[in-house]
Amino acid sequence: MKTFALNAEVREASKIANKALRNQGKVPCVLYGGDKQVCFSAKENDLNKLVNTPDVFLVNFELEGKSYKAIVQDLQFHPVNDRIIHIDFLQVFDDKEVTVNIPVKFKGTPIGVRNGGNLIVRRRHIKTRAVPANLPDAIEIDIEKIRIGKFIYIGEIRNENYTFLAPDSAVIVGVKTARGAMDLEEDEEEAKDGEEEAGTGGDAPAAEAPAAE
Repeated sequence: MKTFALNAEVREASKIANKALRNQGKVPCVLYGGDKQVCFSAKENDLNKLVNTPDVFLVNFELEGKSYKAIVQDLQFHPVNDRIIHIDFLQVFDDKEVTVNIPVKFKGTPIGVRNGGNLIVRRRHIKTRAVPANLPDAIEIDIEKIRIGKFIYIGEIRNENYTFLAPDSAVIVGVKTARGAMDLEEDEEEAKDGEEEAGTGGDAPAAEAPAAE
């Protein structure tokens, strides 16, 4: 899993102090999940690099000489200007499993799409549980061979290193038929069958000569 180094500072937990921090271009943050709740702040510009991306990061920072590892748990944005106004972090530990929404990356162009079908994406993230060291940066799926009317399911991509919190029958991606679309493989099979039928027919039998009188 990718890591992100964050410069953090201890902050005072009050509305007045939070307003002053935001005026300075900083964002109030809270860390949960450890022995006690920790209040800190970080620069808004740094946090934008963390949250304005499809990637998921394990965040590393220090406060008063102590190191922390965390993941983003919850975000709050200003209703008018969409600036980050608060972030909740969840502290993680090397030996404890954590649940994270891991992004899905698709590789290739499905044969069904090349034949005129429509790509249907049901999940761009998959809720995944594992110890931090086993969490992948992304879940890569080769979709090159998906034909029209076919789908890839959660049960087909399970991995021993992490657990997907979704049933095996959950659809991730597939190709849906479209008007005028043609399954190339089926078309080739039909053509082949037609050639074989023509080849086995042989020549028509010659008419028998009339018997001599």
